Amino acid sequence: MTPRHTLLALLVVVIWGVNFVAIDLGLTDVPPLLFLAMRFVLVAIPAVFFIRPPAIGWRNILLIGAFLSLGQFTLLYLALSLGMPPGLASLLLQTQIVFSVVVSSLLLREHPTRRELVGILIGMVGLAVVVIGHTYAAPWLPLVITLLAALSWAIGNVLSRRARAASGLSLVVWSGLVVPIPSLALSLVVDGPQAVGFALAHLSLIAILSTLYTAVAASLVAYTIWNSLLARYPTSAVVPFTLLVPVIGILAAWAVFGERPAGTELIGGAIMLGGLAAAVITWRPRAPAFPVD
Repeated sequence: MTPRHTLLALLVVVIWGVNFVAIDLGLTDVPPLLFLAMRFVLVAIPAVFFIRPPAIGWRNILLIGAFLSLGQFTLLYLALSLGMPPGLASLLLQTQIVFSVVVSSLLLREHPTRRELVGILIGMVGLAVVVIGHTYAAPWLPLVITLLAALSWAIGNVLSRRARAASGLSLVVWSGLVVPIPSLALSLVVDGPQAVGFALAHLSLIAILSTLYTAVAASLVAYTIWNSLLARYPTSAVVPFTLLVPVIGILAAWAVFGERPAGTELIGGAIMLGGLAAAVITWRPRAPAFPVD
């Protein structure tokens, strides 16, 4: 990747790392599915009236929206609302790297190498340590839901890679249209019309700012950059940058909420990220400065 694209990828990392805290703050006043609908209304409208749909076919737009936006964030918002700590969520969501490699091998025929398989195995050992340590101290359901969110993100990544949309912004906006109606309908069923109406009528400043951050920064800006990078480079060149997201996420959760991961979560997280880094980062030796005889 060029230096410019590397810096853009790092910008996405920072935005997404802070995003977990922003979501958790917004969920204190707004039901999760309603909050998700609010986010993607701002993502899609009014932009759809000014941006042409990506030339990848409506089927691809709907599929990418269903997995990358609707599936991932419905599950993530539910997990956070059920008590998943935002810092730990940012870590567990990186299992999408494993899922991305597996789904890429199935859909794109990008088969993993032996090194990738060994790295994934190490990463799974670390994940097991995190899961065991977490379930001793907290309910396991939010953890499982977070892992399902990671799977949905991975499928969306691979579908986006396969579609190769020319405009990342166009893909974000038009695939975002998939989210508001289903998530609002689910919120009306799960939370009830009275709770939805009350939340909308009593939006706090924190909820409004959180919605703006998640919609503008985390979706329109970050996913536009992300989808553009996926269209330019192989999945294995782009996805590794997300290994830095939990570093930002954990630091942000510590700064805002005072959240401190347990020792087993830190050890397991380090093992997991180390294994995933070994699986997806290709180390190329530098060419010698002078000819070697």
